[in-house]
Amino acid sequence: MQRAGRHGRQPPEGGPMENGVGQEPGTPEPPGPAAPRAPRSRPRLVFHTQLAHGSPTGRIEGFTNVKELYAKIAEVFDISPTEILFCTLNTHKVDMQKLLGGQIGLEDFIFAHVRGETKEVEVTKTEDALGLTITDNGAGYAFIKRIKEGSIINRLQTVSVGDSIEAINDHTIVGCRHYEVARMLRELPRAQPFTLRLVQPKKAFDMIGQRTRAGKSPGEGRVASGKETLRLRTQGPAVLEE
Repeated sequence: MQRAGRHGRQPPEGGPMENGVGQEPGTPEPPGPAAPRAPRSRPRLVFHTQLAHGSPTGRIEGFTNVKELYAKIAEVFDISPTEILFCTLNTHKVDMQKLLGGQIGLEDFIFAHVRGETKEVEVTKTEDALGLTITDNGAGYAFIKRIKEGSIINRLQTVSVGDSIEAINDHTIVGCRHYEVARMLRELPRAQPFTLRLVQPKKAFDMIGQRTRAGKSPGEGRVASGKETLRLRTQGPAVLEE
């Protein structure tokens, strides 16, 4: 037989304990602090990519901004990240409507347009506006997004949408944002010729594979579901959004 101590009877053998003091069987334990939730596991985001002028398909993951994306693509294809001018989604064509911006759908196929031929064009500014819309790739290259019909630039057959502007009058503009390049061009004096050094995206061999429908690149024309996208940020981690 067991005797109760001064503070009450002892708990049955094997009964619950609270701070070294026995509890009656069936007595609920006082609530403690809520256990921290297990962190939600981040899905492994893997994207497929090709060089726009033609290449095997590569797989990339683990990037949070455009510069890291270019570095991943460059690593897959064993090129320098500085070779990449811009990327388009779901088409290998220089289509500014499909330009990769700040977000990528989880089913999007990424095509990287790399440096091709360099060309120099002499331009005379006969009007205030040249007729160019300029954007940049977020990694140091500004390029032509649109050319206004009937404009000064439109009359120059050697200048095309997608051409990267590398220098103005031998002054390199690599590393400048699009608005800085636009300001430089706007401030050039009228009636005085200037030179643009342009780099066009590398092209396939006259798109040999395009002669038949079977020559379509993987991902070409595929419509993404749009349910979830990866939003890239200049600072901080990328965010998955619905």
